[in-house]
Amino acid sequence: MTEKKVFVIGFHKTGTSSLKKALTILGYKVKGPFGTKDPNISRYACEAAFRFVEQYDAFQDNPWPIIYKELDKKYPGSKFILIIRPAEKWLESQVRHFGTTKTPMREWIYGVGYPAGNEGVYLARYERHNKEVLEYFKDRPDDLLVLRLAEGDGWKKLCKFLHKDVPNVDFPHENKGADRTKKRKRRTIRRFIKRTFVVLAALLLVSIIVHWIRFGF
Repeated sequence: MTEKKVFVIGFHKTGTSSLKKALTILGYKVKGPFGTKDPNISRYACEAAFRFVEQYDAFQDNPWPIIYKELDKKYPGSKFILIIRPAEKWLESQVRHFGTTKTPMREWIYGVGYPAGNEGVYLARYERHNKEVLEYFKDRPDDLLVLRLAEGDGWKKLCKFLHKDVPNVDFPHENKGADRTKKRKRRTIRRFIKRTFVVLAALLLVSIIVHWIRFGF
């Protein structure tokens, strides 16, 4: 029996990285985002997506949520997962991570390429997407799973929907704020050590040259 395709159609920063890890644990080959910085992404998203679908089992992050209707028509019988995160937390995460950094992908999705200063636009788009997905699948409970990871949804609900056995590991929680802080601190320390090493090496080289000039050896 051919494995049904699984499309994660919750917006970025709702827990898509955690779900990607979970699907990987369940044995799915997962494709993440593509075309984020391509100014022509809105034109070829579906065409590129269809090619990727032939190579992978599950899909998450942008632009997959934006083209869920086209995917549903192209691949009938597929499974769709909508992750819903409290709106204020989602918006806070958007602004914290992307600020005023503009991308063509966000320009296409929201009409403006960055969230900072455009919070109302982003929030309205996020809420509209969730509402439209729920309306689209309202009579198809076997095709859509709504996950609220922040409220404790995890293996039991996911595995029941996908007809998989629950694995004997904790449900993953990727990209936690504390983890990101630790990673930033580690990067800062590594940069400091590297710069310190370069400075010490330069000082040593200078002292060797000075010694050679003064004493000839």
